Amino acid sequence: MTPPVSHATGDSPGSHGKRVPNPPATPPDDEMLRELNVRFERATPATILGWAWEHFQPAIIASSSFQTQSLLLLDMIARLAPQMPVVFVDTGFHFSETLEFRDAIQRELGLNVRTISAKSASDETPKLYQHDPDACCRRNKVDPLKAALVGMRAWISGIRRDQSAVRRQTDIVTRLPTGLVKVCPFANMPQPQVDRFIQSWRLSVHPLTARGYASISCGPCTQPCEDSSRNGRWSNSNKSECGLHEPGAFS
Repeated sequence: MTPPVSHATGDSPGSHGKRVPNPPATPPDDEMLRELNVRFERATPATILGWAWEHFQPAIIASSSFQTQSLLLLDMIARLAPQMPVVFVDTGFHFSETLEFRDAIQRELGLNVRTISAKSASDETPKLYQHDPDACCRRNKVDPLKAALVGMRAWISGIRRDQSAVRRQTDIVTRLPTGLVKVCPFANMPQPQVDRFIQSWRLSVHPLTARGYASISCGPCTQPCEDSSRNGRWSNSNKSECGLHEPGAFS
């Protein structure tokens, strides 16, 4: 896979390969989805992000957890589509380091960050994460993002296929049951390539990364992990996803 975008040459989103046809006002049909995914498998993330911004703005948002691996997408948005809203879901349980890192990256990159949260306080049901973590994620993470996506035509996510079994079949462009188009520019980028870009571009690193946290979310449900995977999330259960990227989450 080719690099996301060249810092040295300043490659533009439209400079790679053949132009992809504009999507219609209605969501792309199955044939167009197949064509887009075939073409985008060999395209750079910059090309994919640029296409999405060009054709879906202003009804398009990105979501980010603001951990180290998020920086590839956030850096690219800052350079290619700085007006794009970047949604951060504040569950009420994040590490203080994550909130500080979010604020620092927002200032550093000039991002249009919008922090959202559940309508009711997360502490109204004390320790819901202990006896029903799926319900906790649904209430404090899935439902707020679902509300933020109302009226949007496209959603940009930085998830990748090698992050979990649930994400292994992730298409670069997906049409959700609601008609929303989900775009994952980094879907086919492997972890070693992510690491190389973070190092070579000298991107900022979440402070908890140095303390062994490979994948970072809510404090009560995140532990240090020896490998660069999601094994530190919900480590005492079979749960591996918060629900945002599971099939049917936005049906």
